[in-house]
Amino acid sequence: MHHHTTFHDPVLVALSILIAALASYTALDLATRMRAASGRARRSWLVAAAIAMGGGIWSMHFVGMLAFNLPGIEVSYDPFLTLLSLVIPIVVAAAAFAVVGRRPQALLASGFAMGLGIAGMHYTGMAAMRMAALMAYDLLWVVLSIVIAISASVVALWLAFRNTSAVQRLFAGLVMGLAISGMHYAAMEGAMFLPMIPMAGQAGHLGVGQAPLGFLLAGITIVILSIGIAAAVYDRASAERAQREADALRRSEERFRLLVEGIADHAIFMLDPDGRVGNWNLGARRLMGYRDDIVGTSYTIFHTEEDCATGAPARALVEAEREGKSAIEGWRVRKDSSRFWAEATIVAVRNESGAIAGFANIVRDVSERRRAQEALDRAREALMMSQKMETIGQLTGGVAHDFNNLLAAVLGSLELLKKRLPSGDPKIQRLVDNAMQGAQRGASLTQRMLAFARKQDLRPAVVDVRDLVHGMASLLKFEAGIRVETLFPMDLPKVKVDANQLELAVLNLAVNARDAMPDGGLITIAAREEQDDGGLATRGYVALSVSDTGCGMDDDTLKHAQEPFFTTKGVGKGTGLGLSMVHGLAEQSGGRLVLKSRPGEGTTADIWLPIAEEMAVPDLRAEAPAPVPRASRQLAVLVVDDDLLVLENTAVMLEDLGHTVLAARSGEEALDLLRRTRTIDLVVTDYAMPGMTGLQLASAVAAERPGTVILLSSGYVDLPSDTRSSLPRLSKPFDQAALAKAVEAAMRQEEPSGSIVAFRPKSA
Repeated sequence: MHHHTTFHDPVLVALSILIAALASYTALDLATRMRAASGRARRSWLVAAAIAMGGGIWSMHFVGMLAFNLPGIEVSYDPFLTLLSLVIPIVVAAAAFAVVGRRPQALLASGFAMGLGIAGMHYTGMAAMRMAALMAYDLLWVVLSIVIAISASVVALWLAFRNTSAVQRLFAGLVMGLAISGMHYAAMEGAMFLPMIPMAGQAGHLGVGQAPLGFLLAGITIVILSIGIAAAVYDRASAERAQREADALRRSEERFRLLVEGIADHAIFMLDPDGRVGNWNLGARRLMGYRDDIVGTSYTIFHTEEDCATGAPARALVEAEREGKSAIEGWRVRKDSSRFWAEATIVAVRNESGAIAGFANIVRDVSERRRAQEALDRAREALMMSQKMETIGQLTGGVAHDFNNLLAAVLGSLELLKKRLPSGDPKIQRLVDNAMQGAQRGASLTQRMLAFARKQDLRPAVVDVRDLVHGMASLLKFEAGIRVETLFPMDLPKVKVDANQLELAVLNLAVNARDAMPDGGLITIAAREEQDDGGLATRGYVALSVSDTGCGMDDDTLKHAQEPFFTTKGVGKGTGLGLSMVHGLAEQSGGRLVLKSRPGEGTTADIWLPIAEEMAVPDLRAEAPAPVPRASRQLAVLVVDDDLLVLENTAVMLEDLGHTVLAARSGEEALDLLRRTRTIDLVVTDYAMPGMTGLQLASAVAAERPGTVILLSSGYVDLPSDTRSSLPRLSKPFDQAALAKAVEAAMRQEEPSGSIVAFRPKSA
């Protein structure tokens, strides 16, 4: 029958409930770590959770058994069955956790098996008791305890694989502890103990009282469970910290990715250590034109064939690996094979151990900067060439002045010599004529030099274009492969233009045409009458055209062709001013320059010039020398020139005309002679003299001898604008006839045929 004097130690009962609750919480907490882990770590947390659950339940059971007291009966435990009762819950808990972790739908079956195992643990522990009594069980309480164990197991497994907070796990652990404790004490309530009379030598005695042993076991269990909880808490904190670091790294990587992607004007490629493309940014897709098809391809695909042939891409990687960085400029190739000038930087990327992890290749399109730099270099070179040409022009003017002085002496002397030669020897006459013709050609050359140097006072006049071009025949002779043809209608109207500038313009255009035909070709100089051209006023024009059969110009070159300093020729072969000078002449003359060209078909330049209203045309060629008449009256003439040859030559020609001549080699000497001479009708003075110029001498003469006529003679005109037309002038070189006309005109106080009496040499 049931022993009615049994009781439980309340302290140990409370301790067993605490152990059950703590074990349940620990097992649930360790189960959450098991779910967050994988591989070996998952298995480790699984074992820990099973030990916490099974071992905690066993510890609760053992403490609860120690709390059970039978007065007068000594209780001991069988070691084997006690150990077996510990192994059973651990094994079934581990199996249940493992099965539900892989197959959540097996929750009920696993909970049922785990509940049976816990109940088996309880009754195995009961069977381990050794005492002087017999045990019997009430079937109702046994079933109730098993149902409680199964229910608690199902709930424990369900909670173990749900996302729960620490508070939820704590509450669940408390409920689970009460449930498992309830299972134990329900089973104990159904146990009946029947006392027996112990036989000699049969009873076993415990060496330690039940309460101290219970506290010792409970303390060890609580310490073990606390260590498990601490491990779980530490692991969770570590996992959360790692997660935060991973999130921060991911956010940092995302920000960096967005930053790199947002740089649209720089192509950024990440390269493997062997130079293959790993990934790239939006700027690279835009600049290079590649998409996903570029991954895994060597970055040499961006380089030109020439660079690849010389091994430049590989050298750049070697330099970047050695120096840490490689920066170069050069041509790069897009997917569509188009090229652009790039500034490329390759930076070596190393891992923590210092080994090469790859390269960052940053490419920027600097084509515009390069074009701007090239344009600046061309402008600088053109400026230097322009300054050089300006210097040459100034030098040319000075040389032409001195050369004109020499030619003036030669021509004058030859003319006087011819007068004094005996007429009986035609061979001597022919030699003198040849010498004069050579001197006249030299004079023609200096005229063109002065026109180039812009040192000549050039004025528009009525010009017959056909005669002007035909008169340039000797200048338009080029290499053997270059033919020059002229096509002019017989009734071509005359134009109003500066003849010297027009000659220079035609010569410029012809030289350009020759340069456009390095392998030879045809230059055609033609003219036609045009009535109107939209952009110009409604009036008549003559279009003088120079055409070639050369390489021609594309639209972009044609657009810039008339700009100053623009040239397609090499350095030193052209100033880029030729077409701009022609354009300026046409504009200033009331017309314009029209260029037409196509690549491979040649170029045509049309100079539109207004038709002259008046019909008088100055004869550009020297007429046959007529006999020089004697002067209408004898004059007292003072000749001033710093060049002794010119001075003597001019004096002799004036004496031959019947005038009385005084000669002076400087302005100061001329003024001294003027003061010592009573009558001086005319002063013929050179302009460019050291010490005192011809203009300064003219001012001094006007102050001392008002009314004295001054005739200014010069190899070129470079006078202040306010004095350009105030004095009669005579251009060097001059012959006796030109000198006689200039003297007559000066004495009449008017200039023949314009402000300058120019000697026009006979055309060759």
